[in-house]
Amino acid sequence: MKPNRNESRRQQASAESALFAAIDSLDSVEECRLFFKDLCTPAELQALVDRWQVVECLQQDLPYRRIHELTGVSVTTIGRVARFLTDGFGGYQTAIERIHHSE
Repeated sequence: MKPNRNESRRQQASAESALFAAIDSLDSVEECRLFFKDLCTPAELQALVDRWQVVECLQQDLPYRRIHELTGVSVTTIGRVARFLTDGFGGYQTAIERIHHSE
């Protein structure tokens, strides 16, 4: 949260839920693409894409240096993604399982 925001935790949680509900309402990859292109700056969207590429590389057990060579993502960010992949909130794992299940 931004330090100078005058929102309560409840207001922030409500705003976050509204965003996630908007994402959940989308019906296709194309609708998601358009929504995220409207929502994010090109740099923000690229950062999200980069992190998801890192997840895919980590699933292949590639070393961090090799992932950096392939994606250009910093080793620090790769480590952060790896940490959340194993000790995060389970979001990456849920997405991975659903993608593999639908294939």
